[in-house]
Parts: sequence; structure tokens; C-alpha cells
Amino acid sequence: MYIVIYKPCQPACHTRGRAHTMRAVLQRVTQASVSVAGATIGKINAGLLVLLGVGQQDTADDVAYMVTKTVNLRVFEDAAGLMNLSIRDTGGQVLVVSQFTLYGDCRKGRRPSFSRAAGPDHARKLYDKYIEGLRAAGLTVASGTFQATMEIALVNSGPVTLLLDSGTCI
Repeated sequence: MYIVIYKPCQPACHTRGRAHTMRAVLQRVTQASVSVAGATIGKINAGLLVLLGVGQQDTADDVAYMVTKTVNLRVFEDAAGLMNLSIRDTGGQVLVVSQFTLYGDCRKGRRPSFSRAAGPDHARKLYDKYIEGLRAAGLTVASGTFQATMEIALVNSGPVTLLLDSGTCI
């Protein structure tokens, strides 16, 4: 077993173009599914829907951070109604869907720029590594089809929707 200590990014890291910020939207759901061409390819009951975006500079360290955060984030209610339980504590399931549009930069013009999103080969590698990490942590994981046009159906519970990023730098 090893412990990884993450330091907050320093502004200089970003100015050198070395920002590592894998992005995710986590939604607590009572159910969720993903379909491709009208066929359901992934479905979960209570748990988390994770829309995962991979950036050009993201690494295995970013994946490890995101897996640890996803597994241990206390977003489920305990008997007292407080968010004190993690997905691991509840035995919930996870549906992971690749979402490069999380890197859409809408600051200039009318069309989003996706220049910071990872290319398909790099993104697929880290997307798969994230799913493997969740499974290695003992979670039941369903997923979408990488690079496919998908339809997602969900019932958001709470509603609880959180933005998560790795915020790590080398």
C-alpha cells in the first residue's frame, strides 16, 4: 500500500501549460442508464452517475486521485439525514460515461473550443483506467461506449450534483 500526497496547483504550473485537471460531474441517482442507437448498454440502480472528461495533460496520478475521491466522497445520507456515507458505504453502483465536452471553452466566439480535451487514444486509456480503479475498489461499475453518441437517462436524487477535478500538477 502506498499513500500519494497531492499538493495544490501553483499558478506557475498553469502558465507553463502543464495543468492537470481531469474533470467529472458526479450525480447521486436512484437510477441511471445509457443507450447507444436505442439499445441500453449500461444501467445502474442507486449510486452515482459520473460524466468523466480527460484533458491533454492528465496522467495516471490524476486517475488515482479521481478514483479515490469518487470512492470516498461522502454524498449519501446516513440514518440522521446527513451526507456522511460514501458509495462504498452504501454498496451503490456507478455508471461512468465519457464526456469530452466538459472541456468546452465558451469564453470566445459562439462555438465551444475543445482544444484542451485529450485526444481519443489518451482519453480512452485514462477513462478505462478510471473504470478499472473503481472496480478494483470493489464497486459495481457500468459504462457507456467511448466516442459513441449516447443518450443518458437518470433520476437525480436530492438533487445532488457535484463538480470534481483532480487539480494536480507535476
